[in-house]
Amino acid sequence: METSVARKVADQTANDFLPLHGTDYVEFYVGNAKQAAHFYKTAFGFQSVAYAGPETGVKDKASYVISQNKLTFVLTTPLKTNNPIADHIYKHGDGVKVLALRVDDATDAWHQTTKRGGKSYLEPVTLKDNDGEVVLSGIHTYGDTVHIFVERKNYKGAFMPGYVKWNSTYNPASTGLLYVDHCVGNVGWNQMNPWVKFYEDVLGFKNILSFDDNDISTEYSALMSKVMSNGNGFVKFPINEPAEGKKKSQVEEYLDFYDGEGVQHVAIATNNIIETVTDLQNRGVEFLKIPPSYYETVLDRVGKIDEDLKPLSELGILIDRDEEGYLLQIFSKPLEDRPTLFFEIIQRKGAKSFGKGNFKALFEALEREQDLRGNL
Repeated sequence: METSVARKVADQTANDFLPLHGTDYVEFYVGNAKQAAHFYKTAFGFQSVAYAGPETGVKDKASYVISQNKLTFVLTTPLKTNNPIADHIYKHGDGVKVLALRVDDATDAWHQTTKRGGKSYLEPVTLKDNDGEVVLSGIHTYGDTVHIFVERKNYKGAFMPGYVKWNSTYNPASTGLLYVDHCVGNVGWNQMNPWVKFYEDVLGFKNILSFDDNDISTEYSALMSKVMSNGNGFVKFPINEPAEGKKKSQVEEYLDFYDGEGVQHVAIATNNIIETVTDLQNRGVEFLKIPPSYYETVLDRVGKIDEDLKPLSELGILIDRDEEGYLLQIFSKPLEDRPTLFFEIIQRKGAKSFGKGNFKALFEALEREQDLRGNL
């Protein structure tokens, strides 16, 4: 199933009605954006970029934009109750609201997706200031998550009109995070295939990989997953749904605590996972623990790799191989008190796949954490 991913992606680029240039930004709705920004700067090495709030004429929210290489997060908090941002946080806790996609023509992107059945979230709007203009539009996707199409080819400011440059004297060093590799959505029982069809019909994506409960299961729990990719492969959205097991799966736990469907994790690329994860751990980021027994046989399965196994095992980094090469990956513990959103750090050494060979070890690590919380 993981064989000809590169060929499948290449075949799609010719007739792409929605050309995407990758993830423009990920926006989180959070209870306290000022503190969240400090956390992501301190723990993950983001830099201050831009700010919008009461001082810039925005009365109902404050937003902090942080970035690292091609990775941009927007952290938004409500300033009062009785607004959609406050309602979102009350229901879901801190979580991802917007997966913003970079396009050449946001107006056309909105027309192409809504005429194919997408539900409009934001009709095309042009924002202007002295640095140029940005055009935005958007559609709804699973749960309360939305896609915003961002056209910024005629803009040279810090982020977009409505924001001011955020100058900070506190700018910790980068941890080597590069860009969004993929974002994974958790959907409800029997909802994976309808959302796969949505991405195929509305956004022109293709299902490039599928995993069922035979691929992703342990003694206790299971899930099914399908990986959706746009034509050029710059945007990938795996979609998970629970599968029947003896006990509650991690997807069910997420759906319970998030109170609905949403983004389970954001996978972030690095060129040196050992350096990045060492730095993140030194800054207090916590990762899932992998038993030493995993490393006793992993090279029998994946073959020769460039890295020394010792630091990988000490850090808990997982290894997998496909036809194109291998990958190194690790998963953080949830970043909130609710066991919902977490991050994956991934380094691809040619591999285009998603670590199928690691699913069992990963699930068992997740189940140990679930058991500690009393949610297995």
